[in-house]
Amino acid sequence: MSGGIDSSVTAVLLAEQGWEVIGLSLHMFKEGSRCCSIEDVNRARRVCDFLGVRHYVMNVVDDFRETIVKPFTNEYATGRTPNPCVFCNRDFKFGAMMRRAMQLDCSHVATGHYVRVEQRPDGFHLMRGKDSAKDQSYFLHRLSQDQLSRTIFPLGEMTKPEVRAYAAAKEIPIEGANETADLCFITAAGPAPLIEQYHPDAARDGDILDVSGKKLGTHHGLHHFTVGQREGLRVATGTPMYVKSLDPKINTVIVGKRADVMARSCGLSELFWTTPSPPASGAHIAARIRYRSPAAPAMIRSLDSARWILDFDEPQFAVAPGQAAVLYDGDEVLGGGWIENI
Repeated sequence: MSGGIDSSVTAVLLAEQGWEVIGLSLHMFKEGSRCCSIEDVNRARRVCDFLGVRHYVMNVVDDFRETIVKPFTNEYATGRTPNPCVFCNRDFKFGAMMRRAMQLDCSHVATGHYVRVEQRPDGFHLMRGKDSAKDQSYFLHRLSQDQLSRTIFPLGEMTKPEVRAYAAAKEIPIEGANETADLCFITAAGPAPLIEQYHPDAARDGDILDVSGKKLGTHHGLHHFTVGQREGLRVATGTPMYVKSLDPKINTVIVGKRADVMARSCGLSELFWTTPSPPASGAHIAARIRYRSPAAPAMIRSLDSARWILDFDEPQFAVAPGQAAVLYDGDEVLGGGWIENI
């Protein structure tokens, strides 16, 4: 329970359905968090009091810093675009929290994610949520069959407006709750201050070059940029320019026109299959290369056991190394891996 509307409604729904419910909250970040702070934990406790159920708090601040925050800053400082939410879900919400729930004799863990799980003869299949605007299957693509077998997603068949209406009708005490945000430990100032806290040397000047190697300007650290970025480049060319790539070896930002930032293929590392029946190499699937992107038709092919290639039917904009590419067959999540340059 994060203290937000989604997990609070989840708890109330399950209680109404006859489940014996307890609340588990993760305190993961000390200050500046947009969820999972001590204020959110206190709000979750009020909801549990409202339901008359037990509430437990797990302090995982140190583990979260070592497992999520530090690797995030390491990746960002080397010019990659990491996605810590994927690891947070796998290792904490469906890892540490699930293990604690089992110690408390729970049969399942339930969360407020907008996804669905279907059990079929061959195993458990992770599906998109009914509300396409809120679907969070992208962030859960590395959950194992064991984790999926022990998880319930009551909001998977609901839309956000339906959830809000339910919370209001039941008068759930969630005043002051914010929408759970991606990268909850990043403040309004952006990731740069946090990265500099762990990597002071990241804030060093370097060149901004166009694709031909011409110098267009100077930057103050690669950690201020991501692939596809347009704003904040501070270069004047008379044509909109976008970040094409970041080169940490020579501390250089490469920019180009939009056409220069399109890619027909990308590599995938550490591919994880969520589905119990993975497709064969050469299969035609759909791939989301970032959370807010629609799934793009593509072919997945294997180079060897550790390396895969995604060939898109149409060129894709800003395919960023380090970001997750999540693979789908219709509404089903097949799996995903980390985007790499070819």
